[in-house]
Amino acid sequence: MADVTIRLRDNGPYLVTGPVELVDTEGRAFEVEASFALCRCGHSGKKPFCDGTHRTVEFQDQTRAK
Repeated sequence: MADVTIRLRDNGPYLVTGPVELVDTEGRAFEVEASFALCRCGHSGKKPFCDGTHRTVEFQDQTRAK
């Protein structure tokens, strides 16, 4: 079983749990907790993190693995 899980929420963010390092394009690490949410809708004011804006912009996506 993996130590890190990335879970998609219907119409919401990626939920990341486990020990991960999140870095920007220049290799600088973001400070993250043991679990956090990453924006999928593209409208967050806290990118790359989710701030709940997906609700107000009515983001719709219910991706399923095949």
